[in-house]
Amino acid sequence: MPGKFVITKTPKGFYRFSLHAANYQTVLTSKNYSSLATCRDGVETIKKNALAPVEDQTLKNPEALKYPKYEVYFDSAGKYRYRLLASNGLNIAMAEDGYATKSGCMNGIDAISRAAVDATVDESALEQ
Repeated sequence: MPGKFVITKTPKGFYRFSLHAANYQTVLTSKNYSSLATCRDGVETIKKNALAPVEDQTLKNPEALKYPKYEVYFDSAGKYRYRLLASNGLNIAMAEDGYATKSGCMNGIDAISRAAVDATVDESALEQ
């Protein structure tokens, strides 16, 4: 069962989306977009890049990969995090919280990959 992108409007008039896995867990939340069109473009960018390879920057000698890619790295607190970089190198998604283990971080990436590719888009919250 595919995931679902849910587009909402913030109280300040911005648009954002969340990606929900098949089990309804939120696996990604976007930045704020100034227009619905750019928010929809953001959804498409995530869908297009969700299956990108992973560059593990926590290794001593990481292999540098071309864009698009996920980067796994240590944050300032020493926790594992990821970011998804589009084909132009722009950061389009990142882990909101650090992970205690690399496997947890990799599971977060896997959840995005599984949920995003065939995900539907729900804009019903905009009609309220």
